[in-house]
Amino acid sequence: MATAASLPASASGTVPARIGDSEFDRDTAVVRREPGVHDTELSAGWTIFGAVNGGYLLAVVGRALADTLPHSDPFTVSAHYLTASRPGPAVIRTDVVRDGRSLSTGQASLFQYDDEGREVERIRVLASYGDLDALPDDVRTTAEPPAIPPVEHCFGAEDAPGEGPVPGGSPIAERLFLKLDPATLGWALGQPSGKGEMRGWFGLADGRDADPLSLLLAVDALPPTAFELGLMGWVPTVELTVHIRCRPAPGPVRVSITTRNLAGGFLEEDAEVWDSAGRLVAQSRQLARALKS
Repeated sequence: MATAASLPASASGTVPARIGDSEFDRDTAVVRREPGVHDTELSAGWTIFGAVNGGYLLAVVGRALADTLPHSDPFTVSAHYLTASRPGPAVIRTDVVRDGRSLSTGQASLFQYDDEGREVERIRVLASYGDLDALPDDVRTTAEPPAIPPVEHCFGAEDAPGEGPVPGGSPIAERLFLKLDPATLGWALGQPSGKGEMRGWFGLADGRDADPLSLLLAVDALPPTAFELGLMGWVPTVELTVHIRCRPAPGPVRVSITTRNLAGGFLEEDAEVWDSAGRLVAQSRQLARALKS
């Protein structure tokens, strides 16, 4: 089993960033303008194919909900992506739907202005928050961690031959420590397996450990499974639901994503995230469009 020592201190070899003091934290920061209204700046560093990554967006909105609700940890977060977000200013409007003892529920929408100055809703979220540290330790499961080779036997964008990155590279890749299972890298060599699987080790490039908010990014950070199905175009998310099961232990996480059915131009992606202690810390399902390149 991998440990925290399996990952570099950071992509630059410096001291690892701490939770609350990393690029991810700065780029997902929100400022409360008034109760229920937060301002934020969507960073261009978290884009893929020119669009803001859906997991990053979910983390930004998730941070606004954590500031609004009486509980700070996301338990379940469901998002509908209405229009493509752009780097730049945005406003998040939140509402408390229910304030319970162990769970609180809220809704949030992120808005930006279009080229004509009209306000456009980009993403709408409904989420329940609680206290992960208050959960009982009892676990009864048939789920097993994905079989992924050690980090040193997996490959990232920096390992691609030639001068260019692995096909599909983007600004977000520079902010991630992502090492993919060679068995799911046929697409990068022009030989997709057709299996609809993607597996790899995930971390942030500055060495920051995972927390519940970064898990919202992790489920949507690997290359699309559509690549292994032979489709290399943009795969925009239509809907994404994430369940956070427990607070992750320090160290790398393993992410496994599968697609069983691509039909009518849409596919589902089921993701699992496992921490360095061998625990299932997050699960998700999303519906995405498979656009041909």
